[in-house]
Amino acid sequence: MDFSLTTDQQQLREAILQLCADFGDDYWLRKDREGDFPHEFHAAVAKGGWLGIAMPEAFGGAGLGITEAAIMMQAVAESGAAMSGASAIHMNIFGLNPVVVFGTDEQKKRMLPPLISGEDKACFAVTEPNVGLNTTQIKTRADKQGDRYVVSGEKIWISTAQVANKILLLARTTPLDQVKRKTDGLTLFYTDFDRSHVEVREIDKMGRHAVDSNMVFFDKMEIPEADRIGPEGDGFRSILHGMNPERILIAAEAIGIGRAALRRASRYARERVVFGRPIGQNQGIQHPLAKCWAELEAANLMVFKAASLYDRGEECGAEANAAKYLAAEAAFETCEQAILTHGGMGYSKEFVVERYLRESLIPRIAPISPHMILNFIAERVLGLPKSY
Repeated sequence: MDFSLTTDQQQLREAILQLCADFGDDYWLRKDREGDFPHEFHAAVAKGGWLGIAMPEAFGGAGLGITEAAIMMQAVAESGAAMSGASAIHMNIFGLNPVVVFGTDEQKKRMLPPLISGEDKACFAVTEPNVGLNTTQIKTRADKQGDRYVVSGEKIWISTAQVANKILLLARTTPLDQVKRKTDGLTLFYTDFDRSHVEVREIDKMGRHAVDSNMVFFDKMEIPEADRIGPEGDGFRSILHGMNPERILIAAEAIGIGRAALRRASRYARERVVFGRPIGQNQGIQHPLAKCWAELEAANLMVFKAASLYDRGEECGAEANAAKYLAAEAAFETCEQAILTHGGMGYSKEFVVERYLRESLIPRIAPISPHMILNFIAERVLGLPKSY
């Protein structure tokens, strides 16, 4: 059993880190301050052919696995881009997996190449106000009218909706009280983001200002039937196919943030001299940082165990959820410790670690809360009764 990266995987990681080196601390600080989408970074990743890392080669992708995608996204976050960089391209890496799995050949040929090339930017719209993680209760309607669907309703916490020209949308096509199972009656679409029938309101949030989050209001937006992914009413099953990869990727990104914070904290502890000695000589500084390293590396093993299982076509729900939980908790603790190591300077934007702390909260909260992950493991792994 070997936990090391292969030569090809190590070269992939180094190539991503080299690309990211052109986007340093000043770039991400400016993007965070101005709230401006990192178009230049997105374009560079697209030019390098990385947006299609896990997409089929037949449509312009690299045809690699979630393991390689996780290595890539971890390297992006670890470079110092953190979630500002990772979230700018995250949707491209896993988001259209339902199209790959359930789309027709015509849809794949039409939808995948523009996303891989960077010509298209897409957002993913599932979550709604007053529904949260209870996806089966969503109320946004897509009513069939001839060869089109007409969509009305609202979504919340939709990333990149300010810059997207495409949307992957889950909507209800059959009322909840008319379906046999609560997971029925939901349909998935990938279509043009028609802003003449959509209002987008940006949410002013705590961190990751470079990548927008939004409330989205649909007012009779039309979707051609040709843009429906899979059978009508089967959308819930379609999005489930992308949930484990999403958890794995965001866990890898969390590890990357933690490593970036730990690198900075360790360097500061070596260089900062107080009372005639580096503060890193004190065990009160050393031990918490050493503990963070151990927790990050342990979580990282679970990340790549989950990725390996997924790529082999084996069940990985428990591992993917555990990886997301462990990585997010370890990243948050490491970022907090990085600020404490810097002392007062940790509170300064100039020293970067305060941004890491703000952005490390994202993998803790999204796309699923730590509490729901523990519910899943308790029920599916330990056989305990359902608690909600």
